[in-house]
Amino acid sequence: MEPSDYKHIALGLIFLKHISDSFEAKRAELLADYPDGAEDPDEYSAENVFWVPKEARWSHLQSNAKQPSIGKMIDEAMIAIEKRNETLKGVLPKDYARPALNAVMLGELIDLISGIALGQEKGEARDVLGRVYEYFLGQFAGSEGKRGGEFYTPRSVVRVMVEMIEPYKGRVYDPCCGSGGMFVQSEKFALEHEGRIGDIAIYGQESNYTTWRLCKMNLAVRGIDADIKWNNEGSFHKDELRDLKAEYILANPPFNISDWGGDRLRDDVRWGYGVPPASNANFAWVQHIVHHLGPSGTAGVVLANGSMSSTQSGEDTIRRALIEGVGGAPGVVDCMIALPGQLFYSTQIPVCLWFLARDKSNGIARNAKLRDRRSEILFIDARKLGHMVDRTRKEFSDADIGRITRAYHAWRGEADAGKYEDIPGFCKAATIEEVRQQAHVLTPGRYVGTADVNDADGLFADRFAELTEKLKGHFADAEALSARIVESLQRVVG
Repeated sequence: MEPSDYKHIALGLIFLKHISDSFEAKRAELLADYPDGAEDPDEYSAENVFWVPKEARWSHLQSNAKQPSIGKMIDEAMIAIEKRNETLKGVLPKDYARPALNAVMLGELIDLISGIALGQEKGEARDVLGRVYEYFLGQFAGSEGKRGGEFYTPRSVVRVMVEMIEPYKGRVYDPCCGSGGMFVQSEKFALEHEGRIGDIAIYGQESNYTTWRLCKMNLAVRGIDADIKWNNEGSFHKDELRDLKAEYILANPPFNISDWGGDRLRDDVRWGYGVPPASNANFAWVQHIVHHLGPSGTAGVVLANGSMSSTQSGEDTIRRALIEGVGGAPGVVDCMIALPGQLFYSTQIPVCLWFLARDKSNGIARNAKLRDRRSEILFIDARKLGHMVDRTRKEFSDADIGRITRAYHAWRGEADAGKYEDIPGFCKAATIEEVRQQAHVLTPGRYVGTADVNDADGLFADRFAELTEKLKGHFADAEALSARIVESLQRVVG
């Protein structure tokens, strides 16, 4: 089977084991302390535990894993769970009984998944299953290549975005939420900084029904309650959360979409900085996000590099308005980060991060007043950071993420972030006047000094090393293929 098919088989079973384990753990508590409540669904929903009917429990499926009818039993279990849990309606996969699925292999997969988090405490088991689910999402995204990028943003990129805007408490929104990785990392960040699940309220929208289902399961495995809307018209044409104003927005919109239906939205209230071109949705996404920011909200957005410098179809005019402000409102561009190539499954080209702030004179980090940044924009060139994790893809290390985020927090004036200093070739606090002199182009390399000879040599060395690694991989593949051909020929001759 193609990864795009079997990911739903594997992820659905991991989800089923998770909710069954959570149910059994809660049931054991009730039987010990309050036996009459063990069969009361309200006792489970009060702790965000799904009610799992007897025929849908993992123990029942595992005991029947070797039966030829196991696929039908799993489908019936999924149907029974959806029937008893309204928030899961239409979410779970229900095609395990199809002829293309080998019942023996399906039973073996059940046995394999049964060993995940075996013998661990309830909280630890949930975390392990959550990490397994996230790992699988990443692996499937890698296997699917470009299509995988439609539902998954690499974890290290999400970490940069989350740790930049610090979602401690408040509303978090993603208008194109994919499989929900932004939300998972936001909850994790809040918990690591002495917060609680529930300190942040999560809102999202997704136009792809299959991806929406992955998101709902991903959040449920993590025990995260969220309001995730699905509609096939998308956030532009059917804004399900029209009145939402969020403290934090995190988004990885699809790059350079040319068929987003902009001609039907020429007079939309969201286009306060200029009407985005019908030929490219990049600045429609940016303005949709700004529209949904609360008075002191901050946002992190992944965009194609062209958004930093394009002059086509009036995009430069919109970018200037976002920088300078419009109609008496101040500019909202707070920080720009140039990323290295090969971070994403969906594209090998480098992309950038835009960080936006409704009120650059203040902020909401730790509820502390930040310094007035209205006359500046911070530029960070992170193209030299990251390390290769395989022949085609990079990741940021903890040190890389720390270096990027410390620069931003120090520049914003956070009390415990230390003193900010420009670092040639890496970061520069440029004045708005300097940005004007560059015709409002936001490419960090224009400001941090990447044109320096030594810096150019460094970029060449990095690129040469990447190409060398690729060639090594290609040669290894060729040698392995040659060996298999020789072996096959020997068998034929023999």
